[in-house]
Amino acid sequence: MTASRRQIVALPAAMLSLFAFRGNAIAMIQSSIVSDALASAEWIATALSSSGYRADFTLASFGEIDRFFDEHAPRGVARPDGLLSEQVGSRIFAIGAYVGETLRRQLGGEWVADDKDPEVEINISMKLVDGSIVWPVQRAMKRFRNGPEDSIVAYGAALSGQSK
Repeated sequence: MTASRRQIVALPAAMLSLFAFRGNAIAMIQSSIVSDALASAEWIATALSSSGYRADFTLASFGEIDRFFDEHAPRGVARPDGLLSEQVGSRIFAIGAYVGETLRRQLGGEWVADDKDPEVEINISMKLVDGSIVWPVQRAMKRFRNGPEDSIVAYGAALSGQSK
């Protein structure tokens, strides 16, 4: 875990490295990056909610993620006074983790990561119950960089089989 990500995780990482919620059951987690993703998803949901965005781990909340990017990184550039002006890497990771955790909760699936991968923060993936493998952190990075053409709403709709 990078030093900057350690600063944003408000939940006790040591506790989360042992347990993670999987549906209504608690499952042992071996991967520390998965623990980081779970903690980051919860942290960003709280931070977004306190900033006036609905972040309730529903597919409908993806519209709020798009609105957040539109307001704080128009045209792929963080606003100097915006919430992405500092710790952008950690915050994009957290948003990607939120997107992935929302997909897991709503569509079913499991986090997949190799802690030995030097770019594990980017390559962490989600294997959905239908066998699809998606990379939510990479999608958050693309949304930040490319703007609305890489909409999180469209991503969620395509994965869930819903029309936009």
